[in-house]
Amino acid sequence: MIGSFVVDCKEGIVIARVWRGWTKLEDADGYEGHLKPELLPGLSKVAGFRGSYLLRRVVGEEVEFITVILWDSIEAVRAVAGEDYERAVIPEERKRYLKRFEERAAHFEVVAER
Repeated sequence: MIGSFVVDCKEGIVIARVWRGWTKLEDADGYEGHLKPELLPGLSKVAGFRGSYLLRRVVGEEVEFITVILWDSIEAVRAVAGEDYERAVIPEERKRYLKRFEERAAHFEVVAER
């Protein structure tokens, strides 16, 4: 069980898309406010979506955000992110909050669950 959804690795591959971005301390709440209502719940309507996490931590003078989005397959990721599925997908209105961000997302097979 992860959060409020089940990841059943026995029924097939699950892909975790992991991406990081950083804000200034004073921009963190604004950035998080854009992500919570739109990005994570909005993805639940997309075919192949399995669940998501939004992680936040203060690191010195910055706030680091990590998104972990779980998918049924790389094909499901491509349907949302495009053919260059590793490219970060960041709407312009969110970029104003980001001090810096990873240009590419990493993708992992989920190989164990608890």
